[in-house]
Amino acid sequence: MRKLLSSSLEALSSPEVAAAAAATAGGASLALRGWWEEVNDSPAWQDGAFFSLSAAYALVSAVALIQLISIQLRVPETGWTTQKVFHLMNFIVNGVRAIVFGFHTHVFLLQTKVYTLVLFDLPGLLFFSTYTLLVLFWAEIYHQAKHLATDKLRTIYIAVNSVIYVIQVCIWVYLGINNNTLVELVSKIFISVVSFIALLGFVIYGGRLFVMLRHFPIESKGRRKKLYEVGTVTGICSTCFLIRCIVMALSSFDADLSLEVLDHPVLDFFYYMMTEVLPSALVLFVLRKLPPKRVSAQYHPIR
Repeated sequence: MRKLLSSSLEALSSPEVAAAAAATAGGASLALRGWWEEVNDSPAWQDGAFFSLSAAYALVSAVALIQLISIQLRVPETGWTTQKVFHLMNFIVNGVRAIVFGFHTHVFLLQTKVYTLVLFDLPGLLFFSTYTLLVLFWAEIYHQAKHLATDKLRTIYIAVNSVIYVIQVCIWVYLGINNNTLVELVSKIFISVVSFIALLGFVIYGGRLFVMLRHFPIESKGRRKKLYEVGTVTGICSTCFLIRCIVMALSSFDADLSLEVLDHPVLDFFYYMMTEVLPSALVLFVLRKLPPKRVSAQYHPIR
């Protein structure tokens, strides 16, 4: 038995078997790479992936618009609250994405590449502004609870967003004048840095507010629900911005991970689904509660 086992091990460890295993693995790798290239070059796969993204974005945009209208009908006397602005910006961001992916053939094949970059990067920046609005809202709640000054928070939010948009516009203008590979690399790294800033905002203020709510002494249904909302939204947004940060950083140095090209439909589909469509849908679902309807002082409902 020992001799049989020994001879079997020797046979498995022989150079011929190792070479055969390596050849099999290499063949599988080549087959997978061939399938991947075939999928990427297939107009049917491209149309399927990008039209699916367009439909998904359109659905999320419609949901955001419906929620905005519902809030306005519920409390028409209030102005543009943070909740209303958040839903409006969600409607705009997802609507623009739906249009871009709906006309993907024309967008990807624009003769001037900077136009393609603008059509893809601008909604990404708007997405950043939309969700950092939640960070601002949580920061104001946290500062008020801790009796800290809140008057500078909105100024900081506007200043940070303004600087980011100015820098990005300068990059676009330079690329429009001189299509420089190095500046295009800087543009991708810049988007990665912007995503990291949003990630920090959610980790710091989402985490602080979550911890504060956990230590709040009063047990109530409202407290539990707010704890669930803050924890869930913080987890969703932190994950999506972390993925954006990593993928954009990697795509800066690896052309096979480029997102602004027609022949990466599967990569684009999973990237945008994981970083924008699903996070937006989940956050809108978690924050779906409407503000309480106000009753006129001259009207008393029958109890």
